[in-house]
Amino acid sequence: MASFDKIDWRRAQRGHVTTDSGQLHEGFLRHRNFRWAKIALTISAIAILAYALVDQTPRPNGGTWLGYVLGTVGVGLILWLTLLGLRKRAITPGRWSLKAWTSAHVYLGLSLVVIGTLHTGFLFGWNVHTLAYALMMIVIGSGLYGIAAYDRLPAALSSNRGEVTQRQMLANIAAIDRQLHGAALPLAGDEAAIVQGSIDGTRLGGGVVERLSGRARGCGNRRALDAFAALLPAATGDRADRLHKIVLLFERKEATLGLARRHISIRARLEVWLFVHVPATFALIAALIAHVVSVFFYW
Repeated sequence: MASFDKIDWRRAQRGHVTTDSGQLHEGFLRHRNFRWAKIALTISAIAILAYALVDQTPRPNGGTWLGYVLGTVGVGLILWLTLLGLRKRAITPGRWSLKAWTSAHVYLGLSLVVIGTLHTGFLFGWNVHTLAYALMMIVIGSGLYGIAAYDRLPAALSSNRGEVTQRQMLANIAAIDRQLHGAALPLAGDEAAIVQGSIDGTRLGGGVVERLSGRARGCGNRRALDAFAALLPAATGDRADRLHKIVLLFERKEATLGLARRHISIRARLEVWLFVHVPATFALIAALIAHVVSVFFYW
């Protein structure tokens, strides 16, 4: 890890960090001074110029010679971009390192917005061709979310959990539950049942919405905390001390649950894009096959 007094801040502001060993580390987006961003921009500019300068009627679309060229380039790029998953299994240095491949994947993927749109000739309808275009845009959009998520959320994840691991969070909740069980033994039956409701009815994780939002509706601990907080003002003597101790345990548990739920929420937001990106990629390939076959069948 780089120490703060060894960082060249001018390079750090450009996305570069120099470590104590003098090695320069850069993110895949800035790889080789944005080499693949420049290549992608060049490809996009050529496509736009070709589309603008070709003088023909009708305007270039998927059924013209320029449309076929753009379509061929687009299909080739899509098929190559899908190979990143296989490429991740072989980490090698050099020109085609995983970092370089990932940088190319991002920027060439973005160039498909230009290439694919010009290929359509801005002609859309309820057909397999527009379906393939829509799926391509979904894949690109989910990929952009993934880039933003991995740029921002890991820091939030680290800040939230501090020095506590997920396993330690769960262990802390289990330890508080044991203390609650012991504190509830002298209570009356209905009050002990409320405490048991906290132990048995704690909700952590759950469905997609709960995991992403970091909230749990109907959590037993929240209900138990509210119930005991309402009993506390009227209690006196030893009973007041006992109830106060239990309320403090509920509050500690609620704070720990909040920490764990935020941890789960951030992890879910880090991972959720893959549940869109990967299936949409396979659907895109299927739609592309149908698109290409139908084009050549009716050509």
